[in-house]
Amino acid sequence: MRNSRRGQVDPFIVMDVVEAARKLEAAGRSIIHMEVGQPGTPAPALARKALARAMEGDALGYTVALGLPELRAGIAGLYRRWYGVDLNPDRVIVTAGSSGAFVLAFTALFDAGDRVGLGEPGYPSYRQILRALSLEPVGLPTAEANRLQPVPADLEGHDLQGLIVASPGNPSGTMLSRTHLAALMQASAARDIAFISDEIYHGLHYGDPATSALEVSDEVYVINSFSKYFSMTGWRIGWMVVPEAHIRTVERLAQNLFICPPHASQIAALAALDATEELEANRTAYAENRRLMLEGLPKAGFTRIAPPDGAFYIYADVSDLTEDSLAFAAELLQEAGVAVTPGLDFDPHRGRRTLRFSYARATADITEGLRRLQAYMATRPTKG
Repeated sequence: MRNSRRGQVDPFIVMDVVEAARKLEAAGRSIIHMEVGQPGTPAPALARKALARAMEGDALGYTVALGLPELRAGIAGLYRRWYGVDLNPDRVIVTAGSSGAFVLAFTALFDAGDRVGLGEPGYPSYRQILRALSLEPVGLPTAEANRLQPVPADLEGHDLQGLIVASPGNPSGTMLSRTHLAALMQASAARDIAFISDEIYHGLHYGDPATSALEVSDEVYVINSFSKYFSMTGWRIGWMVVPEAHIRTVERLAQNLFICPPHASQIAALAALDATEELEANRTAYAENRRLMLEGLPKAGFTRIAPPDGAFYIYADVSDLTEDSLAFAAELLQEAGVAVTPGLDFDPHRGRRTLRFSYARATADITEGLRRLQAYMATRPTKG
């Protein structure tokens, strides 16, 4: 049977690492997981309790395509609390995770063949979702001097119809200041480039909070999720904020592509919005993990680290240790029992010289993972 060209996307390498780690665990090995950006904490207790109550008395059938009105209003309230933005709840589109939001956004904004810019290093699924939709991803290599974030000069010489930016970024954890975000948005608007702001790691900051693109302009698509700060990865529930003129377009797409987001997850998400105390305790744990990583990774020889303002990642240049991050990650898994992600997932050109370390798991796991890395790297040959 024939295959489509657009279906031939690259693998998500981190998931291959997860599978390799699973096989070792099944064989009896102890593995410390620093590969996946998944919180080690469960969904908030309020969320779990709300769903348990709902399951006793509700069939949990289809909801309206754009999500439960009370959840959309609750998300709008979050923008008032976090950013001081007065947001019309009608602009909030509840989605099947941020992945569903990317599909809706790219489909609503672009035609086949359109070119969409994305900073490198960056989240690999942007590129693959774009390709699967017959769009052309355009990598914009970012500079260490710009904290691995795109700047207006990076747009020069490119014919783009769209730009997607993440702050805090994955894999770097670096953030754009309000001034730099506004400059990038203004440069995009001047070139008629649709701007998509991935804000999935908002709430996970360790200094000043991140700026939302909605603080700068309403002419933007903003994507977020309950996966990271709200610790609800497997619930597959996210959201998107769109300009008012785009609501009906996105609604028609959502009706046909997804019917509606998962009802059960929407109920849990609504309750999670009130779980501030538990969620902030999680963030405190991440802050401690981050401190341990910034102290412990250099002791293992990982000294060239991007400044992680937010999220729960450390992105390290390991070119002094290897020219093959894929093989190096496999080595660390096999020899040290620590799973990490090769930089090739995030940067197809420079990623052979980088690794991403996640500190989303329990503090005890982070401590043990660092101990293992330090012990192994102390005995490893200089470069391989």
